[in-house]
Amino acid sequence: MPNSPHIIGIDMGGTKIASGLVAGSKVTKYQNVFLRKKDLWDAKKVMKALLSTIDPIFSSRVKGIGVGVPSVVDRKKGIVYDVVNIPAWKRVPLKSMLEKRFKVPAFVDNDANCFAIGEKLYGKGKRYENFVGLAIGTGIGGGIINRGRLLEDANCGSGEFGEVLYKDKRYEDYCGSLFFSRMHNIDGRKLYDKAKSGNKAALKVFEEFGFHLGNIVKTIMCAVDPEAIIIGGSIAASKQFFKDSMWKQIKTFTFTKSVQRLKIEFSQQTKYAPILGAAAVCLSNITENKKGGSR
Repeated sequence: MPNSPHIIGIDMGGTKIASGLVAGSKVTKYQNVFLRKKDLWDAKKVMKALLSTIDPIFSSRVKGIGVGVPSVVDRKKGIVYDVVNIPAWKRVPLKSMLEKRFKVPAFVDNDANCFAIGEKLYGKGKRYENFVGLAIGTGIGGGIINRGRLLEDANCGSGEFGEVLYKDKRYEDYCGSLFFSRMHNIDGRKLYDKAKSGNKAALKVFEEFGFHLGNIVKTIMCAVDPEAIIIGGSIAASKQFFKDSMWKQIKTFTFTKSVQRLKIEFSQQTKYAPILGAAAVCLSNITENKKGGSR
């Protein structure tokens, strides 16, 4: 898409920082760097690593930078606080630092929010005005799209359904990969391989997982009442093994009409989904600003 604005999307992980040049819905250039454990305690080294992924793909055609960070974010000021897995980043004015260096607008948001707005612009969320993007990995993060836009909140923390208390722990312990490792002492990928071969024990674990996932869906329905819930992360590849038990539990929800109307989708975005999501946050903010709006 020659007329599409060039945006750099950045995914700040605990062990890897990845940046991509996005044009239209394509990542045309990609850079990443892996962080050593000792580097995570040095704020300057983390920032240097981040810049090393941007510099090779930046050009005069870039119109903005979007960053997805696993943390609480002050969206207006672009300050990130207490970044998960990066202990050195307690309070980092990331927006101003990037804008000063690259002279283009920069926007920072929670990584789960990036997933949701990325689905809205590039994925299954295109057809919905009100949905929740549920990113499932080691933990669980949620982003809420309301009336076609990311829900405005005070601390960038709405949608963190994984933190809701559930049974003896939290939903995160039962609805993410922690469920497989902590509760059943097996890696999710290995369990998937066993389930594909018809292993009854593996299939039973996925059935149990679907039960818990159905309960978090019911909690989301109580809190947000969305048109759809879009599930992303590597777990989506295993949907055939837990989808039925998930829906069985969802159907116990009090309001049957809500169940009938609810759509559950599974993201089909590639490994570049976090980068596209971060770019989408930037693009949506630039678009809003052109319209005279602001977040």
